[in-house]
Amino acid sequence: MHQAFSTFRNCALPLCLALLAGSGAAHAGDEDHERARKALEAGEVLPLKTILERVEHDYPGQVMDVELEREQVGRGERWIYKLKVLRSGGALVRLKVDARDGTVLGRKSQATVAGER
Repeated sequence: MHQAFSTFRNCALPLCLALLAGSGAAHAGDEDHERARKALEAGEVLPLKTILERVEHDYPGQVMDVELEREQVGRGERWIYKLKVLRSGGALVRLKVDARDGTVLGRKSQATVAGER
């Protein structure tokens, strides 16, 4: 198992709870965090740990950022995990993952050049 994902997975539960509980940012709104917490409890979304386990095989690297959001799809909504993964060599990959089943819905890669800021 890739060490960066393994390290991140060890703190996945506290991170997930922090994501769901909120960071106190006024713009995020308590209602959104409560909806996310209820979705996790109701089994509408997979825990972050499970998502990371499914993603790490195809996208090994260091997870830099995680967001859990509701996204409009047609007339309905679905939960989406948005991950930023820093790959070896410095490439940043942004993944959009269906929170219900762990399917990668989209991917954007951004290559970085050493020494460039």
